[in-house]
Amino acid sequence: MMTSLVLIRNLLLAVHFLAATVWVGGMFYAVVVLRPALNVLEAPQRLQLHMLTLKRFFLVVWHAMPLMLLTGWAMVFSAWGGFANLPPSINAMQGLAILMAGIFIYVFFAPWQRLRRAIRPGPELVARIRTLITINLVLGALAITAGSLGHVW
Repeated sequence: MMTSLVLIRNLLLAVHFLAATVWVGGMFYAVVVLRPALNVLEAPQRLQLHMLTLKRFFLVVWHAMPLMLLTGWAMVFSAWGGFANLPPSINAMQGLAILMAGIFIYVFFAPWQRLRRAIRPGPELVARIRTLITINLVLGALAITAGSLGHVW
């Protein structure tokens, strides 16, 4: 029989995994699937679809990112008794996630806002966002690897 503490930890872990999957999976979709597919459209339609997609993606990440961080920190205290007792793999995952959150916040408040407000948005603004999303995708893959393979460290 599962104790309520184990049930809570499992729920936290499930929400944590789902939030990470949504965030990293969304970046993978944007970089690997959406961007190449947009090439079949003319420039104005390509930009419009890209902006609509990014707007929805950013809204989703504003929910997934805090959920991922908060559930991770809740597990730090419920499973390890605080930050001082974390294994290196969890520290690596946490550090990468915090870096990713910082990059996301920068993308949202700097390049994304410039793109949204531009009278004639150029491809360089979208390219800057795509570059930073690609960097975050790599960091996300590293964070997932650190967290999932931590038991072998």
